[in-house]
Parts: sequence; C-alpha cells; structure tokens
Amino acid sequence: MKAMALLKQSPIEERPLSLIELSEPKPAENQVLVKVIVCGVCRTDLDLAEGRIKMDKFPRVLGHQIVGIVSDKGKAVKKFKLGDRVGITWLYRSCRKCTFCRRGRENLCESALWTGKDTDGGYAEYLVIDEDYAHIIPKEFSDSQAAPLLCAGVIGYRTPRLALIRDDDRIGIFGFGASAHIIIQVIKYTFPSSPVYVFTKQAEHRELAKKLGAVWTGASGDDPGVKLNKILDFTPAGDCVKDALAILDRGGRVVINAIRKETEIPAMDYAKYLWLEKEIRSVANVTRRDGEEFLQLAAKINIKPVVEEFPLEQANEVLLKIKRSQLKAAAVLKITQ
Repeated sequence: MKAMALLKQSPIEERPLSLIELSEPKPAENQVLVKVIVCGVCRTDLDLAEGRIKMDKFPRVLGHQIVGIVSDKGKAVKKFKLGDRVGITWLYRSCRKCTFCRRGRENLCESALWTGKDTDGGYAEYLVIDEDYAHIIPKEFSDSQAAPLLCAGVIGYRTPRLALIRDDDRIGIFGFGASAHIIIQVIKYTFPSSPVYVFTKQAEHRELAKKLGAVWTGASGDDPGVKLNKILDFTPAGDCVKDALAILDRGGRVVINAIRKETEIPAMDYAKYLWLEKEIRSVANVTRRDGEEFLQLAAKINIKPVVEEFPLEQANEVLLKIKRSQLKAAAVLKITQ
C-alpha cells in the first residue's frame, strides 16, 4: 500500500515525509482493517514531523483524523460489519485497567497509544485498530467534513467542557483555525446568550469568526473593551496565555488546548495576572466518550467544518501551510476513492 511516511524528524521545509510502499496490515481477532478515504491534517502532525514530540520508530505514518471503510475484520469483531464507514481519533488504545481508565479518564492513561505517533496512522491506504476505538460516522457528514471532527472537533469539544461555561459568560477564543472554527459553532448552539470574542492575527480568520457569530475580533493583546469570564486558547504561542489572563475577569478560567507551546509562557506578576481566583487548565488528549458524544452533537446541530482538500502526496506542503497559518480552517488529505 502507498503511504506518506515520516522518515526522520526535521523542519517541514526539508520535506521529511516521503511517499513509500508498505505492507498492508492484517487485522487481529478484535480489530478492523480500515481502507482510508481521507485523513485530516493537524498541528500535532507538524509537532511530530519537526520533533517537538519525540518518536523512536521510523518510518512512521502520521495522521489521526481518519475516515474510512471497514474492508476486513477479525473473528471476534461484533461492533462493525464490512462496508461500515468509521472514524479514528488520536486515541488508538488505552490499558483499561489503570486508575485513570477506570475513572473514565483514559486520555491520561500512561500506557495509552496514540494514532500516528505510537502506531501508524491515516496518511496511508490502510490501517488496523481495535473495534472499541473506532467510531461510526454520522450520515450527515461527507468524508472530508467528518475528518476534522475527529480531532479538531473532538478535542475541541473537551475545551469548553473543562472551561465550565455558563450561559451569559463572556467567552474568548484565542486562535481561529481548525478546532476553534468548529467549537464556536458548539458554543453558539449550547450557550446562545454567551457573546464570543475571537483573537487571531489572520484577517481571513477574523472574517470567518464574524460569519460564525463572534461579536468582536482582534489580535492577541488587543483590548475587547470588557473582561471575559472564560477563555479558550488554541494557539501554539506562550504569549497568548499572558494576554488571556490580562483580560480575564476575577474567578475566570483559561483553558489551553495545545499539546505543546512552541514559545515559552512569559513570566508574569502574580497579583496582576493570577490573583482573585483566576484559573489555568490544560486539555490533554481525548477519550472514546468524547468521540461518541461530540459526533452525535455535531450531527444534531449541523456543524459544517470549513475544509480544504489536498492529494496525499502534498502532505509536506499542507503541514508547511499550517506552520505559516496559510489555511482557511481545516485541511484534509484525500487517500483513496
């Protein structure tokens, strides 16, 4: 099978992904073989390619926003039949036995495997996965629309949940790419009385934010004219944390949705930025429950991701566009028809 595989970690400008041939995987008893149709491209893929997240096995096939068809399955598989359309997220497998797994927090499992990092992902024609970690894709979505829902949407869904948003809260969103443009649609549906303020440096992203319901747009560091109660930070920039805390109201919460910050969070004066019971919380990974709940909600409220499609062979170029903030919102690689 063909795959765009990472041969070594290096700057994306050096084109570290190459088109190669790999053996088609075979499903174990409890696994399904998925013929990949499309795979979304994520900033985490860029972190993996460039080495901010360490890996020890190469070549490795990246990609964890996967939509495909069940083309074969093991004898013990009961959840799916051949031909079912399924989605695969960042969570490839958890141990199911540790304290975190038993408490429904498998996103924190120390033995978890992550799709496209610890196992081969969706920048390839096929992959295998345990049946319990694949999700049925609602019929409301095309293949390309569904792909960004599986990471940008699912992990984005955790962000307002962890923010503990209440209706009438003034909500800030820092960064307005693949995840944020989906989550503003969830917020506007779930909390209709909550005004949303969007901070992004790209004029095109500000225009999209206004179309999706933002009452104000500006850049990180700008003053929206009011204090905000909850702020969701989707950026890789450390400065945004300080900028968010500067406009956070007393008792408010900043939730950071980033696997890594590419620049350090600046030193800050405690009394000015953190006192008066302000909180900072991070989002880490996803659970199966997140996937199930979010896909149902997305279908119910008719979320429509803004998607740009590219051929598999352009994976390096798409990751470079992500690095340079040159995408409208979400990017998808077309793998097979």
